[in-house]
Amino acid sequence: MLKQKNKKGNEGVESFLSSVLAVAAGLLFGLFILLITNSNEMFSGFLTILQGGFVDGMSGISQTLYLATPIVMTGLSVGFAWKTGLFNIGASGQFTVGAYVAVLIGVKCTGLPGSIHWLIAILGAAAAGALWGLVPGFLKAVANVNEVISSIMMNYIGLYLTNLLITKTVYDQTGNQSVPVAKTAYLPKAGLDKLFPEANLNIGILIAVLFVVGMYILINKTAFGYELKACGKNPDASRYAGINARKNIILSMVIAGALSGVGGALLYLSDFGKHMQVLDVIASQGFSGISVALLGLSNPFGILLASLFIAHITIGGYNLQLLSFTPELIDIIISAIIYFGAFSLLFKTVILRWTKKSKREETAS
Repeated sequence: MLKQKNKKGNEGVESFLSSVLAVAAGLLFGLFILLITNSNEMFSGFLTILQGGFVDGMSGISQTLYLATPIVMTGLSVGFAWKTGLFNIGASGQFTVGAYVAVLIGVKCTGLPGSIHWLIAILGAAAAGALWGLVPGFLKAVANVNEVISSIMMNYIGLYLTNLLITKTVYDQTGNQSVPVAKTAYLPKAGLDKLFPEANLNIGILIAVLFVVGMYILINKTAFGYELKACGKNPDASRYAGINARKNIILSMVIAGALSGVGGALLYLSDFGKHMQVLDVIASQGFSGISVALLGLSNPFGILLASLFIAHITIGGYNLQLLSFTPELIDIIISAIIYFGAFSLLFKTVILRWTKKSKREETAS
């Protein structure tokens, strides 16, 4: 039992180190980009990126948490599906339809009590996201349709359908966007605005953290989570053991979709002046979720840290405009970090081999 715990602990350390190496490699690449862009302000720009939201005090930290919150949810969505052997590339579509339903409830259902208006909006978003995840899950379970292809198509269906529905239900013609939700639909502050008076904080990030803890328990501490992981690792052996693989595939995509849907609600109910735009652009938060899931190696707590880090350096990238850099540079740097994040497993393998070699040398001596 003790050996098993030590083994799990070592794997956790190796996973963490591999992610750190991926981040370091991406940042070094970013430093090189800054060098060839403007060598005179290279180090100033790099320091600005590393400082991130801390430069603007509590206001910057609040903005970092705001940007991280939906990414945590879409990251959990992708990471959870990956743990069960599925690649949920449809997080963007699930996020979008969830966001629309939350906004719709926030605008139209003004008769609801303020104490539950925001909660009903979040539950509606979760249901919409779950429905959008159900379709590729059902197709995968029943007809073995590749979930990557079906979920990509659901992204576009969700995009154009919500654009149509926004113009028909909650449209603000002056801004080509959705109208503001009722104040009763805003996420509660729960005293955070008094604790941090300079920041516009609400419970959105706390809700995301609760989901992180909940998903960790579900995946690692429950029989249901064990069944889902077993189906992902070896579907044939799972069926032989009596596990209903088809049901678990559908449930996995439904849960993943609900997580993304909640992410959409948390973004647009946060009282940050954010509105749904009627644009032919797929929500970037879904693809960011894929990124942080890779960087966090699909571990819920790793996804949380990766989301906070990506949001942090994104704020730093915005501040690059104070120097003679374009803010788009941060997108290149984040892409590089994500690219190296895809090599996390390679870094993990190298660390594992080095650790085994060191142990053999110690034993031999």
